[in-house]
Amino acid sequence: MERVQFDVAIKAILIQDRRYETDGYHFLRDALDHTIKALRKEELIEHRHVSGPELLEGVVSLAVERFGPMAVAVLESWGIREGDDVGTMVFNLIEAGAFGKSEEDSPSDFCGVMNLREELLVPYRPTREVLAKRGGTGSELDPPARGNQPAKSSEL
Repeated sequence: MERVQFDVAIKAILIQDRRYETDGYHFLRDALDHTIKALRKEELIEHRHVSGPELLEGVVSLAVERFGPMAVAVLESWGIREGDDVGTMVFNLIEAGAFGKSEEDSPSDFCGVMNLREELLVPYRPTREVLAKRGGTGSELDPPARGNQPAKSSEL
């Protein structure tokens, strides 16, 4: 199949499938480029096929880099909520002639690989246990009782 100009492919896709926004498709193409560049650095391979899980990792990496803590909101605004959505978009682009595929490629390559939302939030989660509980049982998560005294370095 002959490769089709990317914007023409997107217009053809949107006639049949309005679940995903144009900006989402452009971001997906950028994520594929980002993934290929990262793989080239790691493996010193000029050109090779990108697997579904590798592309999902690239989507997360680029989204966090570009959008920071707003990555979940931005991707969701484009209709991208889980790995399955990325797979559907990839196969929409394949069917429209904008992306190529190998014989082994399947939409199921993107199913259940990762919780996209959770992976996008990982960089923004606390890196140590937070003192979350207040009062009650004297748990180790409770702050030390000391009135208005500043914390001692041994208590931190």
